[in-house]
Amino acid sequence: MDKDLKYCNSLTEYSRLKTQEVKVGNIFFGGDKPIRLQSMTTVDTMDTKGSIDQGARMIAAGCELVRYTAPSKKEAENLKLIRSGLTDLGLTTPLVADIHFTPNAAEVAALFVEKIRVNPGNYADKKKFEEIEYTDDSYQDELKRIRAKFTPLVLLCKEKGRAMRIGTNHGSLSDRITSRYGDTPQGMVQSALEFIEICEDNDYFDLVISMKSSNTHVMVQAYRILASVMIGRGRVYPLHLGVTEAGDGEDGRIKSAVGIGTLLIDGLGDTIRVSLTEEPEFEIPVARKLAEKFHHPTIDKSIAGFNGSLPYNPFDYQRRLTQSIGNIGDHHVPVVIQDVSHYDVLKPANLFALGYTYNISDDKWHLRDQAVDYIYTANHIPTFELPGTLGVLVEAEAWVPKNQIYPVFTIEQFKTANTFSDELNFLRVNAEDLKVLPELMEVSNFDKVTLILSSSSTNPVLEMRRFMIEMMQLEITNPVILHRSYNDLDVESFQLYSAVELGALLLDGMGDGIMIGAENIASPQIITSTSFGILQASRTRISKTEYISCPSCGRTLFDLQETTAKIRAKTNHLKGLKIGIMGCIVNGPGEMADADYGYVGVGKGKINLYKEREVVKKNIPEVDAVDELIELIKEHGDWIPMKL
Repeated sequence: MDKDLKYCNSLTEYSRLKTQEVKVGNIFFGGDKPIRLQSMTTVDTMDTKGSIDQGARMIAAGCELVRYTAPSKKEAENLKLIRSGLTDLGLTTPLVADIHFTPNAAEVAALFVEKIRVNPGNYADKKKFEEIEYTDDSYQDELKRIRAKFTPLVLLCKEKGRAMRIGTNHGSLSDRITSRYGDTPQGMVQSALEFIEICEDNDYFDLVISMKSSNTHVMVQAYRILASVMIGRGRVYPLHLGVTEAGDGEDGRIKSAVGIGTLLIDGLGDTIRVSLTEEPEFEIPVARKLAEKFHHPTIDKSIAGFNGSLPYNPFDYQRRLTQSIGNIGDHHVPVVIQDVSHYDVLKPANLFALGYTYNISDDKWHLRDQAVDYIYTANHIPTFELPGTLGVLVEAEAWVPKNQIYPVFTIEQFKTANTFSDELNFLRVNAEDLKVLPELMEVSNFDKVTLILSSSSTNPVLEMRRFMIEMMQLEITNPVILHRSYNDLDVESFQLYSAVELGALLLDGMGDGIMIGAENIASPQIITSTSFGILQASRTRISKTEYISCPSCGRTLFDLQETTAKIRAKTNHLKGLKIGIMGCIVNGPGEMADADYGYVGVGKGKINLYKEREVVKKNIPEVDAVDELIELIKEHGDWIPMKL
């Protein structure tokens, strides 16, 4: 994919990509309309009263589009009663039927609800993880077969005035697509394009498109490629954004914010769904906070454009080339720096929230997997013996040459300084000051400097991105710490917005560490967990177990929230392991390809266990399944005893 292809209006100025308007029931998506909020019910669609009641709660929470699963014709037919019941309550919010595997259910649902979601990976195809050799002719024959199955729904939606979402999921790409295009973002886009072209050939254009994945890199790249292709084709459909199987709690919020927020910054996205393993009405406030950040973005100053070729590839992740200074940059994982300057006197106990515990009995420091790498103390040098893995940043005027203590210079201090650390120095720069870079390159000892990059702009990502582009164009390879400070936010908003802003840069390979200031908002422990959560969600530093957990829906065959909590309680010490927890088989096998182990519902009270994409234990009673999962992890040598 040509890295200079256009996928958004601007990389240095917020501008929402203009998409065509699509009417869904009584509201419009795309164009200049607000970013719409939506979610999906978790009750059985055959439970008419439960479906109506839950839909009403979601609408009361601000949901503008309510999705119900229709795995068979009987659920599709029951949507008539659900639609009627909500209308009787005075609720005219449009409804969506979620279709997988069953074209006949889609054609029934289109009679009763305002929108149909189809998954091109399983509407007319299957996934058995088989690699199939196609000639051009045999591939075209497959497309003809798909066209014959899909066209009746297209014509029905056109006749009834229904909208449609063509929703590609990374976890359910068909064998046909992966055999020809690979299990890739490009394959996801091609999967959707085949269905888009069938719609267009029938003069049907009421489409919304999505490219979902539990992997934030794959998700962002797929949406960007899709946007670029649509721009090139001359017809840009509204985009539905979401990170699928994001999980629950803090992890689910941060992961969703990293993926969705990165695209919103680019001006992409017309409707969003935050997929949390929680009650659906809890998703809406999170989605609202993300959408509101970009609804009326303020512009306090312009950001300079750039000339020449883009020095990184937004369609294919590669970390920016940097030199190694100490343990920062080059092959090192991004570091975490925490500001502890608000303590009048720093004590050993203050390091507990940062991942360090001092054990008096053996006179040693013990560190957790989420232990910060550096602390910033302003003008204080700690008087106690530090953990050997912890560095301290102090202002240059307070710095003295001492092991584990490193100076932080302003630009003026750095230009005139006579004394530097032989190992590591930090230089504070503001992203608006592009002109300073050529000057700094002429200063001796610049090769021993790591930059702490901040922005005071209301569009900090765009300004910091522009600064990093300038560095790359000048071939400056010094490591960069991304620094953001927050005030006047609640804890959830702090976590979401820091994940958006730092995650967006990390997903483009920019940043060798992060430093977050939020002392008036969150505890040091929350700041630490948020910092590591952002690195985990952006897949730049793995410090804990990752749970790829679906948000539940009417297809779910067990209590996802309860089961996720049980699995988490027994496995959350397995750093780096990815465990998929799926309520049904729609995306289960596919998402297992990105997980090390999988727990998938296959029937009421029955669970299949996976090792990567292969099912290895079938139809296990749910009561035994968590213990069987632990045994499976042990059998493959990935189990580590939990520390007491």
